[in-house]
Amino acid sequence: MGRGTTADVDPPRPAPTLSGALVLCLVALAFGAVMVGPYGLTPGQTLAALFGQGDRQAQIVVWSIRLPRVGAALLVGAALAAAGASYQALFRNPLVSPDILGVSAGAGLGAVAGIFLSLPVAAIQASAFVGGMAAVGFVTLVASVVRNTDRTLTLVLIGVVIGALAGAATSLLKVMADPYDQLPAITFWLLGSLAATTTEDILPALPMVLIGLVPLALLRWRINVLSLGDEEARALGVEAGRTRFFVIAAATLITASVTALAGVVGWVGLVIPHVARMLVGPGFGRLLPTSALIGAGYLLIVDTAARTIAQVEVPLGILTAVIGAPFFVWLLARGRRGWS
Repeated sequence: MGRGTTADVDPPRPAPTLSGALVLCLVALAFGAVMVGPYGLTPGQTLAALFGQGDRQAQIVVWSIRLPRVGAALLVGAALAAAGASYQALFRNPLVSPDILGVSAGAGLGAVAGIFLSLPVAAIQASAFVGGMAAVGFVTLVASVVRNTDRTLTLVLIGVVIGALAGAATSLLKVMADPYDQLPAITFWLLGSLAATTTEDILPALPMVLIGLVPLALLRWRINVLSLGDEEARALGVEAGRTRFFVIAAATLITASVTALAGVVGWVGLVIPHVARMLVGPGFGRLLPTSALIGAGYLLIVDTAARTIAQVEVPLGILTAVIGAPFFVWLLARGRRGWS
């Protein structure tokens, strides 16, 4: 059995206690994020506004501005971290991130095309979602035609090619865009942001993320087995090709949904699963919820910093790269403990 990492060696850990602690931390972080901003609120004012009491302006700030943004940050962070954990388990590689199959590049191209055509915000988000799903669909289609014994490597290589093509098309549209109107909007979207997020923006993404998470949770044992390799999976009665298809489809749906909402936000799906793996081990049944909870809290902290550390809001993609890159180097320096 070569690599007995997740299916056959999975010692018990206090995951329920950890999950409870993470949920409590999320509640505290969310409450703090609602308080922080140009219009500062005390804990008493925040509680009163949450229950529809107190200052009318505070109620508007809490319910119309901050709560939707806090909810979006939690959703996007949880979704990207869960997708990253799924891709890393599927491809048996801790260096894999949610955009490995070109979903982020495809979503970026779709959004840029929508901005270039001056479409409304809802249509831009829909274009980003369609672009991300189409990119991965095309990768899967091409991979099914290519005859290669290493199916996983084929998917990754074709994903790199499709991502590069989508990136080239995006660059072409940026060159052709209006430099005074469209180009700043394109640049800001590609760097990721939750500015001006409303409840109406979150509602389309939320069911898509939940639909994607359900099969990942149901297939957790098969994903564990698949991490041992295709031959071992077949020996244990798991159809590798079918399981891989469902995992890719679910993780892509999750990634495309939140990318359409927040733009391209990198590093979350790459780094957070490593942190979760150090806490609960590689067993996917515990890794998935732990990654989602940590990812939600992480992006909430980053987004709160993005809108408070300077007079001008800092794009999320910049902060996640500034934080994630050195942290990932530290992870590499301490070795691959927790993965195998």
